[in-house]
Amino acid sequence: MSHREQYIWQRGIYLCQLCYELTKSFHQSELYGLTSQIRRASVSVPANIAEGYGRVSTKEYIRYLQIALGSLRELDTHLVISEKVGLGKHEQISPVVKEVDEVTRLIVSTINKLKPE
Repeated sequence: MSHREQYIWQRGIYLCQLCYELTKSFHQSELYGLTSQIRRASVSVPANIAEGYGRVSTKEYIRYLQIALGSLRELDTHLVISEKVGLGKHEQISPVVKEVDEVTRLIVSTINKLKPE
């Protein structure tokens, strides 16, 4: 099975799409600020899932999933700040935050299934 067949990786890619669409509407002055940070953090999620999946051991895979979780928390923070400083409206940002929460839930569930008892 390829990492591309993993549901959590596919959802991570979808999250990236949402983030890129959202940040297209941000003011140009934020290109190297929050726009860049949101895009970078979102790309890190499926990238770490894929990298971890390619590792030899389950322990290494879990570690990369944990790194992806850190990126999700960073992304969530950037999204909250974006709304608070008026870069995007709640109606634009809320669906992306919901997807962050869903991908977080999926990764935590996967980690819990993979951890030895």
